[in-house]
Amino acid sequence: MSAAVRISIRVKPRASRSRVLRAEGLDIEASLAAPPVDGAANAELIELLASVLAVSKSSLRLVQGEKAKNKLVELKGLSVDEATTRLAAAVR
Repeated sequence: MSAAVRISIRVKPRASRSRVLRAEGLDIEASLAAPPVDGAANAELIELLASVLAVSKSSLRLVQGEKAKNKLVELKGLSVDEATTRLAAAVR
């Protein structure tokens, strides 16, 4: 099994829709439709990443930035190359 991969994320809450805006390796920027209230934006971020990376939500864990715009998410089950490729493909 591969080691955990850490993804650095800058989030923009209260956007019109949730999506990956920019991906440079494992450093990404994402817009989130949810407001930063009661963990809603964090939950939306985990759902977005699970969808984009094609992994289960349980393989993602917020490790830093619970109440900040800059976050660090740990991903288990994918290699760095797989994660980087899938994040880059998600940019629209």
